[in-house]
Amino acid sequence: MLTVLNTSGLIDRIKEVMEQHELNASSFAETIGVQRSSISHILSGRNKPSLEFLAKIEAAFEEVSFEWLLKGKPNKAPISSPSPTLSQISPGNETVKTPQNSIEKTFSSPASDDIIRIVHYYADGSFDSFFKR
Repeated sequence: MLTVLNTSGLIDRIKEVMEQHELNASSFAETIGVQRSSISHILSGRNKPSLEFLAKIEAAFEEVSFEWLLKGKPNKAPISSPSPTLSQISPGNETVKTPQNSIEKTFSSPASDDIIRIVHYYADGSFDSFFKR
């Protein structure tokens, strides 16, 4: 049986990735390595994203999978609230309580500023991303 792709759901999930990572169309295009016009045409519904385009999204964002992009199946949990950035986490050791199952996370400052992103995956398929600004 042939399954028809729900393009509007796919576009919504692309927008969700952009919002989660606080990217506008230009910065999203730069991040995944495509022209800004490609993003504009896809988000407006003028063009459908190619498999190569989706592969670039999956490669650029660890928490994104083809299955989630295409079907909305949970290899990536829906985003409930923006994640804090690394700059919002004070230097030194700090424990942060998260709403998910009251899990405690302990952060310690690295010796250098090489870390730009931390992704924590949970057993239920959800995740938290922390970004350095």
